[in-house]
Amino acid sequence: MSATQTQLIKFLKWELSISDSAIATALRHQEEDSNQLPMILWQYGLVTLKQLNQIFDWLYMASI
Repeated sequence: MSATQTQLIKFLKWELSISDSAIATALRHQEEDSNQLPMILWQYGLVTLKQLNQIFDWLYMASI
């Protein structure tokens, strides 16, 4: 797991209150590309569209 993904998971838990079980479900369903995590969370209905946008904003800020 990359440092960014570890920080993303912390953000999901602490800022968006995404449950450990929801994150674990998404992690089990992601392919080799760890960048799919936000979309898998949304696809499975584990985050709202608003939360998905917050995740993408966080990812953007983490990359600059």
